[in-house]
Amino acid sequence: MTILVRPATPADAPALGRMGGALARLHHDFDRERFMLPDDVESGYAWWLGRELTSDEAVVLVAEQGGEIVGYAYGRLEGRDWNALLDACGVLHDLWVDEGARRSGAGARLAEAMLRRLRELGAPRVVLSAAVKNEPARRLFGGLGFRPTLVEMTCELGPAGGGGDPPTPPDGRGRPG
Repeated sequence: MTILVRPATPADAPALGRMGGALARLHHDFDRERFMLPDDVESGYAWWLGRELTSDEAVVLVAEQGGEIVGYAYGRLEGRDWNALLDACGVLHDLWVDEGARRSGAGARLAEAMLRRLRELGAPRVVLSAAVKNEPARRLFGGLGFRPTLVEMTCELGPAGGGGDPPTPPDGRGRPG
């Protein structure tokens, strides 16, 4: 079945919320301490992405198959970030394809359309983050020309003022010292 990629509209907000919630749950399942999962995440995503539809620096795309929305991508232009040593660029923040539409080319079509749109907006490059445990996404992005440039690492510290000691740094062989 043919995949149609198009700009999202306000009428797509419920589908965007559903898919954004699914993306949040996937990441939360990967690492419950690192990835937040707010109550009613679907409403939050529908609000956020609906708001982004009005921004000249944001791109929200949907993939349709047989008249149903089966995926979305969200990206935006970002300015120079001295903290991250990142010059102005486009950032592909979200890409989701429903389970039944995976391996149909929808993800690649969404990502390619996002790259074109961000280039049209003036982005000299596009960066993204992919969860370490999301091997299918990392393969997709690698196949589209993305290269690994950074690995985020997280260390849980516990509550402030809890009286506990910080984690013991590992020795040179990766074992607690």
